[in-house]
Amino acid sequence: MTSGVPEHEPARAVVELGDETAEIARVVVEAAPGVEKIPAAERVYAYVKAAILDRTYPGGELLTEGELATAVGVSRTPVREALLRLEESGLVKLYPKKGALVLPVLPQEIDDVLEARELIETHAAAKVWPRRKQLIEILTQHVNEMRAHRKAGDAKTFLEADRAFHEAIVGAAGNEILSKLYNSLRDRQVRMGVPGIEMQPARMDKSITAHQEMIDALGGNSVKRFRELVVSHIDTAAADLRSTR
Repeated sequence: MTSGVPEHEPARAVVELGDETAEIARVVVEAAPGVEKIPAAERVYAYVKAAILDRTYPGGELLTEGELATAVGVSRTPVREALLRLEESGLVKLYPKKGALVLPVLPQEIDDVLEARELIETHAAAKVWPRRKQLIEILTQHVNEMRAHRKAGDAKTFLEADRAFHEAIVGAAGNEILSKLYNSLRDRQVRMGVPGIEMQPARMDKSITAHQEMIDALGGNSVKRFRELVVSHIDTAAADLRSTR
């Protein structure tokens, strides 16, 4: 994505963040220097995905290729490519000659995601125990990010840091297939969780405490205690989600 861009150009630093969807979305919205260096389909994907996650495009809204092409400043071809990716992610449903419907979060989807989380995370909690010392430092960084986002009152970035915490645990378990499956749930989890946290910001404090307890357990000598905290945290998250749907 950055090939052919002279190193002295300030745009290079922006483009190197091309794998960060949120950063690309920011660059697109602000028409920042270097935006033209990012592939058109990637720009549309990042823009629409960010707008869905922060509910600028709420569930039930129909998006047309024309309006998205105008919003991002591209032709319709990359818009089609981006919408196909978004459909694969479960964020939209394509309707030929009509557009893309932003899918609402349904109760069954919440249940399915929570079930998948519990299966994967409890398995990972046992597997990571031999590598717990290395994991503590990584998880502490994520909790510090959560604290910073809590202070800023940003529910979306708080949840992204929360998800990164759990992805680190799953990743440390060493099963690449499970890691990819778990990471594919990230967008849905963020989208599900934002409304509840915005309505009850104190949930962020409760979540930070739970995550710190997990880190403390990793510094102890009981894998059973660590697994119990992981399950308890998922159960709490489930109760919070179901109370706001």
